[in-house]
Amino acid sequence: MLKDFKEFAIKGNMLELAIGVIIGGAFGKIITSLVNDLIMPLLSLITGKMDYKSLFYALDGKSYASIEIAKEAKVATINYGLFITAVIDFLIVAFTIFIVVKQLNRFKKKEKPVASKIKDCPYCKTSISIKATRCPNCTSEL
Repeated sequence: MLKDFKEFAIKGNMLELAIGVIIGGAFGKIITSLVNDLIMPLLSLITGKMDYKSLFYALDGKSYASIEIAKEAKVATINYGLFITAVIDFLIVAFTIFIVVKQLNRFKKKEKPVASKIKDCPYCKTSISIKATRCPNCTSEL
């Protein structure tokens, strides 16, 4: 079992997976920064300088100036502004991955259709070689 695990761990796929996870983590940080530092401020400007991160609903029914003040008062909150930001973050990551996969698929070699090496005998309907001039089953000339 140790030998099998060693072969699995040394294969290129394991290394590629590890590299993909590391790059994915760094890419996630870039996307989060893009959303938080560029897109959300622009969206806030368009919607009347609304700060989406500060949008929340306090479950005790009272009004609080910020999420931090509500949390200090130990009030449960529904932070829908943070949820909106997370959804936008996800949509950007999903769209980016879609574009990357679509571009990578363009570079894949297109497989040529393999020509059939067999044909059916028109008389007995058995499969025979495409080069056959006489059916080996019914002996009909083709």
